Amino acid sequence: MGGTDLKVLVVDDDFRVAELHASVVSGVAGFEVSAVAGSIAAARDAVRTGPVDLALVDVYLPDGSGIDLIRSLECDSFVLGAAGEGATVRAALAAGALVYLVKPFASTELARRLAAYAQYRRVVAGEELTQTEIDTGLAALRPVLPATRPAPSRSMTEELVMQALRESPEPMSAGEVAVTIGVSRATAQRYLAALVAKKRLRMQLRYGTTGRPEQEYRPL
Repeated sequence: MGGTDLKVLVVDDDFRVAELHASVVSGVAGFEVSAVAGSIAAARDAVRTGPVDLALVDVYLPDGSGIDLIRSLECDSFVLGAAGEGATVRAALAAGALVYLVKPFASTELARRLAAYAQYRRVVAGEELTQTEIDTGLAALRPVLPATRPAPSRSMTEELVMQALRESPEPMSAGEVAVTIGVSRATAQRYLAALVAKKRLRMQLRYGTTGRPEQEYRPL
């Protein structure tokens, strides 16, 4: 990693989820994980130890609210939490969170938001900003995928994905779907993400005995 990489603090009391988020951060160019913390106290120690540009913070932590932590941080922050209540979302945004993602979400979505944050930082890096630069920077934080990018709504592959999931007694991972219908894992992942966006599938995390949790899917 280069010296100009943006330093990211990951705060989540579930170490498997924290490792998953940290792996996404490490996979996005221009970002580096500065520390992983499982509590507010550990997060504050990490901030004192070295510089942090962005904190990815869960709402519910063992020693308090992640929203209160965000309020006390001098760096930027995203909330990555399971709470979707309007009051919680409003409180997080009022505390200073730039992005609010409700768990579970696809790793690709977090990577997309990190890339958008990097663009925001580049746009607002100047000492004096014009109104256009301010508007451009804020707009970068909420990127919108072009309508042409998702997989075709009624393609044969999409229907094969849906059929495999309907016939399976248990939720399936992207790898399992790929093997079942005979496509690459990357292709299966692309169609699964599109189906989640269309609200035809639900994505959740599958926890094993070791290693990082895996994303799995089931029909809604």
